[in-house]
Amino acid sequence: MKVAAIADLHCRANSAGTLKPLFQQLEQQADVIVLAGDLTDSGLPAEMEVLLEELSGTTRPLLAVLGNHDHEGDQAAQLVEMMAARGITVLDGTACEIGSTGFVGTKGFCGGFNMQLVQPFGEQALKKFILASIDEAVRLENALAKLQNPKKMAILHYAPIRETLDGESPELFAFLGSSRLANALDRHRVDLIVHGHAHHGAPSGRTPLGTPVYNVSRFVLLRFSEFPYRIFEL
Repeated sequence: MKVAAIADLHCRANSAGTLKPLFQQLEQQADVIVLAGDLTDSGLPAEMEVLLEELSGTTRPLLAVLGNHDHEGDQAAQLVEMMAARGITVLDGTACEIGSTGFVGTKGFCGGFNMQLVQPFGEQALKKFILASIDEAVRLENALAKLQNPKKMAILHYAPIRETLDGESPELFAFLGSSRLANALDRHRVDLIVHGHAHHGAPSGRTPLGTPVYNVSRFVLLRFSEFPYRIFEL
């Protein structure tokens, strides 16, 4: 199975006609298309409508997770409904199977990495912030526990490791992802992890147990190749 992955489309109301050629390329090169968050620029239904029109000729299975930009308009539930109505599977702490491959996905959240992992201690505001990060990791792990497929791929928006953030300001790392996500994924030994969000980050890295992680933000990929997406074979 060939999987095409891309993140950070940031589709706007005036993006009509700009993304369709890209999806036509993906249609020719992959069996499954993965969209790793920030599908829209401001989380507005009008932006999603444009994106869905750009995707209208795509016949491959489409899997997606939302990103932080998709939540900006506080209409994420409506965006998910719009995608589901067009046959797009939106993973939100959930899993699905295509052939022999299991896919699991969630947006993820902030919190930092390893020894710099922020703990839910102190003010209620900080506890609520970090508990949101913990909840994302727990739901991801619960979804993984249901998969028994020989091949497993994880789709995130926020980064699970700091290596794919290299190029971003270190002061921002705690707001770009959390190693809680990598810990959950390593406990269930997925084969491949993709994420977006870090526009100035690095293209690849590995979890502590060696699972390959790829930053598929189109802004990152275009710095290293002529294509704003990456093809994987599972």
